[in-house]
Amino acid sequence: MLVGSRSQAVHVARVVRKYKDREYVSHLLRRSFREDGKVRHETLGNISALPIETIELIKGSLRGTAYVPAGAAIRTLRSLPHGDVAAVWGLLDKLGLKALLGPPCRSRDLALALICSQVLEPSSKAAYATWWQDRTLGVDLDVSSVDSDEIYEAMDWLFSRKDAIERGLLRRHLSEGALVCYDLSSSWVKGSHCELAAFGHSRDGKRSKRQIEYGVVATREGLPLAIEVFSGDTADPKSFEAIVDKLRRTYGLSRVCFVGDRGMITSARIEALRQLGGLDWVSALRFVEIGSLVAAGAIQPSLFDTGNLCEIAHPDFSGERLVCCKNPFLAAERARKRAELLDVTEKKLAKIAAAVAAGRLRDAGKIGMRVGAVVNTHKMGKHFALVIGEGSFSFSRKAEQIEAEAALDGIYVIRTSLASSEMSAAKVVETYKSLSAIERNFRTMKTVDVHIRPIRHRLADRVRTHAFICMLAAHLTWHLRRALAPLTFTDEAPPQRADPVAPAKRSVAAGAKAASRTSAGGLELRPFQGLLDHLATLTRNTHEVNDAGVRFDQLSEPTPTQRRAFELLGIAIPLRIT
Repeated sequence: MLVGSRSQAVHVARVVRKYKDREYVSHLLRRSFREDGKVRHETLGNISALPIETIELIKGSLRGTAYVPAGAAIRTLRSLPHGDVAAVWGLLDKLGLKALLGPPCRSRDLALALICSQVLEPSSKAAYATWWQDRTLGVDLDVSSVDSDEIYEAMDWLFSRKDAIERGLLRRHLSEGALVCYDLSSSWVKGSHCELAAFGHSRDGKRSKRQIEYGVVATREGLPLAIEVFSGDTADPKSFEAIVDKLRRTYGLSRVCFVGDRGMITSARIEALRQLGGLDWVSALRFVEIGSLVAAGAIQPSLFDTGNLCEIAHPDFSGERLVCCKNPFLAAERARKRAELLDVTEKKLAKIAAAVAAGRLRDAGKIGMRVGAVVNTHKMGKHFALVIGEGSFSFSRKAEQIEAEAALDGIYVIRTSLASSEMSAAKVVETYKSLSAIERNFRTMKTVDVHIRPIRHRLADRVRTHAFICMLAAHLTWHLRRALAPLTFTDEAPPQRADPVAPAKRSVAAGAKAASRTSAGGLELRPFQGLLDHLATLTRNTHEVNDAGVRFDQLSEPTPTQRRAFELLGIAIPLRIT
């Protein structure tokens, strides 16, 4: 007796028999069914005599594949950019970010679409509602027809999982005793109702606009892992304290080493780290502190007679190692720049003095305003002695002041609590310089790839979610750039520096790539964004057979560069993203 609705299904079975070292292949039409608890097969016919092409057509038809009659007219209904979406989505899935966000649901798909879109086409959330209609991202995730309210609901859902997602990223990439780079930046706000907006030190050069601030936690290689948003008037040290507390309490890291610049990890913050225990640091001394060490004779030119770095100790920095560095290239550049600024300032002051002497300028207040404008423009007021009176003005260079500053040219001092057994002096310098990687991340998030600014949201948590989405997009972009480096102008293997103080140099291979503009495999190189644009030309086309009324999707033929890009990412080129 036949049981079940699928029991009547017919299929083609390939039967192979061996006889005297030869194989005999038969193709039989069969149906399978269950009888008395056992699977039975009934042969309905033998189609072995048919051409193999016809047999394959029968197989496909029995599986439900619709075939187009030869010579039928085919028209293309739609063509959607797909390659860039497939690359970003495929890597996102491969990195486990899709699973890290949470269980499948409508809000998760929208959140994933926002992250991918922030990599591919940074824009406002409202703009995505229409942009998704023209990408396979929107079609495959069924988000091509959404309104702003649904997007905001997805953002709120994502923010509720922020701590869990960041905790997962930190566990993947950091461990006890790991080096943690932290830096603070700001972005200006559009509109006048943002709950976190305030006037503060603008790193965007937008002094007339209110802003928000955000601190990013990253690995020493510059991979962003977490982000915190603060009001626009938050001081650097205060934000640092919040990050320290969150790493310990929320993320469970009891022993880490913070790497931050001199404005972030101040002496006051270091004292707080000492009291917490289990926290180390790598930072740098301020210019004033270096000057005090030079004046006290702790730092002398003779220290650099045999090398560009040396290690000293000083009672003012108890429990810390001080690594003194002198970069001759930086020293020469600062000397050149100071000489030029002194000369141009002196020429402008001379013009004011001539106007006073000629009687064209007599009021002391007006003289002071013009002099102040000149010295403030080039920050050279500290190097000039200025005497202003009613109808009189004279100036002269402060030779001793200039010489004292020149003595510090190219010198910087890095401070750390790590013992020499844990990190050598050269490694301390390299570690501090790793802050440049997170600075590149800020450029990536602001203007190059992700475009966190301007901030368009009003509610505080929506601003935080926007920054979080941008951080996740920057995390994904970091992996994309690294994987696709052979097809871009990125230096894949920067040379190790014997002298960590010396400026970084490009490798010979990177120079060859830049000169030839081709990869090792002979493919044309592109900038990273240009490569994503090229991947977008791999389209998914929807066709219709006029006579049969059949529709089907097909990818355009990938170029060699597109094939290589997916090979580097370690993913297949999918017809759809799921």
